[in-house]
Amino acid sequence: MSSPEKPHAAAADAQVPQVAERGPAEVVPEPAPADPAPDIAALLKRAETEAAELKDAWLRARADVDNLRKQAANDVARAHKYAIEKFAEDLLPVKDALEAALATGHAPPEALRAGVELTLKQLVAAFDKAQIVEVDPNGEKFDPHRHQAMAMIESDQPPSHVIQVFQKGYLLNDRVLRPAMVAVAKARETPA
Repeated sequence: MSSPEKPHAAAADAQVPQVAERGPAEVVPEPAPADPAPDIAALLKRAETEAAELKDAWLRARADVDNLRKQAANDVARAHKYAIEKFAEDLLPVKDALEAALATGHAPPEALRAGVELTLKQLVAAFDKAQIVEVDPNGEKFDPHRHQAMAMIESDQPPSHVIQVFQKGYLLNDRVLRPAMVAVAKARETPA
């Protein structure tokens, strides 16, 4: 018995055109790819050079920063060490005047007073240069940040106002060096 597939197979063979056999196919040589190894080596060399340059620049920048940090620390140390140099220079004439007053021996009281007044003016001038401000709060409202209450005294003055200054206070650039020692008014107690 013949299978029904065979007639189809014969028809398929009939439809395929027959190609004449040729000789060996000519192979056209493809251009050889450029050798990638030299390009990679050149790129690697260039990258290594650039990395070395960047590392060198980074090390130099780091050294510069370290040097600046050391210089700044030295500047701060010198500033702390010599911060009061100018003020101390301004106080030297005050000391000289006091020593001269003591050396005079038996000067008349008027001359001694004039010398002390002159010395006080020198000291006040030195304070002004250093921005040291005197705080004399007599009659002002009590300020616990600038005044230290030593006593509360019944008075006709408004309560919580300074009525007596025992010792003046001083500020340096609006910062309290010493609070003023004061007596503060309080209302009189009315008899019951």
